[in-house]
Amino acid sequence: MDERFEDDHVGDLMVTVTKNNSHRKTQSYSQHVGIPPVQRHNTGRKHSLDEGGITKNIDRFYDDSSDEDLYPPYGYVGRINSGGSAGERPEYLSDFLEGHYSDSSGELRRSSLPEFISSGGGKGIFKLPIRAAIHPGRPPGLELRPHPLRETQVGGFLRTIACTETQLWAGHESGLRFWNFSDVYAQGCGVGGRARRGDEETAPFYESAPTVPTICLVVDAGNRLIWTGHKDGKVRSWKMDQPLDGDPFKEGLNWHAHRGPVLSMVMSSYGDLWTGGEGGVIKIWPSESIEKSQSLTVEERHMAALLVERSYIDLKSQVTVNGVCSISGSDVKYLLLDNARSKIWSAGQLSFALWDARTRELLKVFNVDGQIENRVDLSSWQDSSVEDEIKMKFVSTTKKEKSQFSFLQRSRNALMGAADAVRRAAAKGAFGEEKRTEALVLTIDGMIWTGCSNGLIVQWDGNGNRLQDFQHHSSSVQCFCTSGARIWVGYVSGTIQVLDLEGKLLGGWVAHSCPVIKMAVGAGYVFTLANHGGIRGWSIKSPSPLDNILRSELASKELKYRRLENVKILTGTWNVGQGRASHDSLISWLGSAATDVGIVAVGLQEVEMGAGFLAMSAAKETVGLEGSSIGQWWLDTIGKTLDEGSTFERVGSRQLAGLLIAVWVRTSLRPHVGDVDAAAVPCGFGRAIGNKGAVGLRMRVHDRVMCFVNCHFAAHLEAVNRRNADFDHVYRTMVFTRANAAAGMMMFLFLCSSLACSTYLFWLLYSSGLPLVLSVAVGVSSATQLLRATNPVGAHSEDGRPELSEADMVVFLGDFNYRLHGISYDEARDFVSQRCFDWLRERDQLRAEMKAGKVFQGMREGIIRFPPTYKFERHQAGLGGYDSSEKKRIPAWCDRILYRDSRLASVSECSLECPVVSSIVQYEACMDVTDSDHKPVRCIFFVDIAHVDESIKRMEFGEIMESNETIRSMLEELYDVPETIVSTNNIILQNQDTSILRITNKSMKDKAMFEIICVGQSTVKEDGQASEHLPRGSFPRWLEVTPAAGIIKPGQIAEVSVHHEEFHSLEEFVDGVAQNWWCEDTRDKEVILVVNVRGSCTIDRRSHRIRVRHCFPSNSLRIDSKSSDSRRFQGNVLHRADFRHLSSSCDVADDLRYLQSP
Repeated sequence: MDERFEDDHVGDLMVTVTKNNSHRKTQSYSQHVGIPPVQRHNTGRKHSLDEGGITKNIDRFYDDSSDEDLYPPYGYVGRINSGGSAGERPEYLSDFLEGHYSDSSGELRRSSLPEFISSGGGKGIFKLPIRAAIHPGRPPGLELRPHPLRETQVGGFLRTIACTETQLWAGHESGLRFWNFSDVYAQGCGVGGRARRGDEETAPFYESAPTVPTICLVVDAGNRLIWTGHKDGKVRSWKMDQPLDGDPFKEGLNWHAHRGPVLSMVMSSYGDLWTGGEGGVIKIWPSESIEKSQSLTVEERHMAALLVERSYIDLKSQVTVNGVCSISGSDVKYLLLDNARSKIWSAGQLSFALWDARTRELLKVFNVDGQIENRVDLSSWQDSSVEDEIKMKFVSTTKKEKSQFSFLQRSRNALMGAADAVRRAAAKGAFGEEKRTEALVLTIDGMIWTGCSNGLIVQWDGNGNRLQDFQHHSSSVQCFCTSGARIWVGYVSGTIQVLDLEGKLLGGWVAHSCPVIKMAVGAGYVFTLANHGGIRGWSIKSPSPLDNILRSELASKELKYRRLENVKILTGTWNVGQGRASHDSLISWLGSAATDVGIVAVGLQEVEMGAGFLAMSAAKETVGLEGSSIGQWWLDTIGKTLDEGSTFERVGSRQLAGLLIAVWVRTSLRPHVGDVDAAAVPCGFGRAIGNKGAVGLRMRVHDRVMCFVNCHFAAHLEAVNRRNADFDHVYRTMVFTRANAAAGMMMFLFLCSSLACSTYLFWLLYSSGLPLVLSVAVGVSSATQLLRATNPVGAHSEDGRPELSEADMVVFLGDFNYRLHGISYDEARDFVSQRCFDWLRERDQLRAEMKAGKVFQGMREGIIRFPPTYKFERHQAGLGGYDSSEKKRIPAWCDRILYRDSRLASVSECSLECPVVSSIVQYEACMDVTDSDHKPVRCIFFVDIAHVDESIKRMEFGEIMESNETIRSMLEELYDVPETIVSTNNIILQNQDTSILRITNKSMKDKAMFEIICVGQSTVKEDGQASEHLPRGSFPRWLEVTPAAGIIKPGQIAEVSVHHEEFHSLEEFVDGVAQNWWCEDTRDKEVILVVNVRGSCTIDRRSHRIRVRHCFPSNSLRIDSKSSDSRRFQGNVLHRADFRHLSSSCDVADDLRYLQSP
């Protein structure tokens, strides 16, 4: 290779990428020189320097010193001879000038333009995001529902999930859906199938008839029902066993439970349904009324709903005495069942209440620090304290002090005090406390774990005593779930972590690109629901060696699920100088080039300027408002040029003062484009005003992230460092969010206060002689800085990298304002007239800064072959229109378009590891447009995109799980349940009796997890025979089983108390008021308890059935002879006298002699 190539850094090379094809022959202004003519739309265009000024020797164009920056396209293996004559021109250069080359198939394709690559890329914040067929940083996941585009989910976002033994249920904004676990590996219906848009690759599911938004749901395994709470305040029931005929399934029982939305639900150990709502309201719907309603016929459904609706128990009213409520008045966002102790936890964000599930009595009220509260309603107290604080700021000082201050000084103090009070109120109320509770979970060892908004995880015992806390992540905890001896934690950052029961971190990874809002365990997977509606399943064994095997197997099948797409993108930038464009100008700039492109991204600068407009724009930005009438005119006019509505659809736009960006997508491509987010970063006047700065749009195209950023940097020849700093500020701080025009009242009050302070500051500065523009700017800047104190900049990605770093392709366009240095006005005009653009490029500030790695690190730009685009006299055609005023600004390439794709090297094939590979097929200025002092610039990219067919990948995932022998042998551990035995199969209790049930873990290496449930109940006939057992999913009120769940260490014994509690009558409530008493049946009763035993990380279980009979003292003891001999039965019952504590050194063999296996 030539010595000059060896001396230069690889990042400084001009790279010709010739892989992509342009479907339409395009010609730039500079390509008129020495290139066979191509018909253009404006054939009559002439410039003042065109006549006789065009050199006929094309070799002079390439004989400049910048030849060293040319690099051959990949596939060319010859040597570059940059010093040769015209006849020795390299072959690839001749091919480029001819406009075509032959690819491997022999088909002629349009060659791409050479590119200049900036130094400094590929490291630090400019490091490319990791992409692969299987993400190397996390276990392989089961894509049950791949990430749907946000625009497809309007009115149907999934908000909660829960698992039964065989199904995964999800509640969304218009109903419910469920997946059978037998279908989780099945192929989706595909585009055009019966599923709605956004679910084309989702595993087969079944959907309900439309309802109002579902907020929470709970599984009632005993009755085989799903209970859901909704935004309209109703509770609805759904049968698990739905007909799978393809028709939407319908709800069963429903009633109106709360005035506002039902925020939380839980089913108690005794079958009562507890619901939480706004204002601290907790209602109980007794199991007796629910059972009665379920026994009624379909024709009596209305009566059934009325029966349940009027049977509620209002706990808040019961703990309110003389107008003082013992519990918090904040919303009850969480309800949790402690089934080991038959207790219910209710929680707001800053306090907890502990209830007895059987007696429904309040046991304890405590705050997030574990301190017991004997309280009045704190929410009203907090509100009044804030009001008092605000009032105090307005209280005048003493009369003596009044005389010492002028009216303006007193006004300033009042305004600043009000703003300070509102700011602190906003920080305390609107933005919340760091310790607020966001999630609760019960683990198998009986501990309660809560997650906080600051990432803190707190462990509590069953009595509400705070034990210890852990900090494994800085972002807010959003959800928990447990699987055996593991705790899974979901964070707002999209990360999930796995902990053991001691709080030790076992592993963690980024599961989704947005918050993980819910998790559920079923079929050997932990399913995570992301805020965008996607659901992934993770093996309950992860992290484990199984992950590496599965990753390797899936990666080897990449060709089966990889899909390649190509998209043509037109980008354009124009500093319009507060003017408006003619229809012909827009046709010349955009319309003529958009005939065969899929995406059009347009950036405008100086749409509207002026001190008043800038101040108003900054004020609107503080409350999330943007846009202007002139900006809308540009959007409408460009839309008409692109035939918006039939050919193209505008998917997003963003305006910041004079900056405007918008993206249009061809209607045929629209189903594959979505998740459009916008961003704005002001850079002017203390980083507060949008006269300089950037606006951006981010979107997913074929499941790849693309960002378009429109910039306007600092002006003037000498401000190179300021321009570099502007780029760095934009790149680091640009945070994309969904547009939200509605602002909270607290934000509005704060804006008013801050603007009042700003008005005062403006008056003070202006009266002191400061120019009007600067006075307004500084005033508004102060308002913005006040707001930023309460609303910090949004978070970056998981590893702290800027959001732009996580995109697969980034396009920067705009008026970067880099000038030509070391050259006079006349010299520049001279070189332009001779088309010596190569020499001018050596004087380009941007190229020099990029070469030094100081700006746009790692970015690429097509070789510039058009005249400088700044500065021109308006409405003066030709190159003679450059600035002729007294200033005579030196012509410069201010208006540029740069980009970065997924390539690590100059030559990379498009693959799942390098998913976006782009090339420039056209880069030109529209020199015939004269509506502004800048010329519009456009650049056309040909983009190859590699993405995954998640439906096919899911099928391959299932095939590997079912056929790979190594994985199958490892999964056998999920079915390895420790052997256990119970002390008896039959227990008889009389009034107030207690018996001890012993469960022994015979395994000497594995822990055993047990849970006791009630599956049936019957009455005993006079002949001693039990009637048919009716299915039941909860304990009867006369029976207490403690603990009903727990862990048994290897070789140890757990003791469970089975106690009879007198409960001869039941209070009946109507509309929350006690009306009368029901007399309970005094006949002997019998229940069937099931002890379910699992391993510490297994999905299978073993069950022991135990019969518990309650006999009233007046009745004789009768035992079903078919089930057990009476003597044998009594001999196996361990009464309280038999109770003894078992030490850790207890010899299990001695105890096993008295125990029996079922």
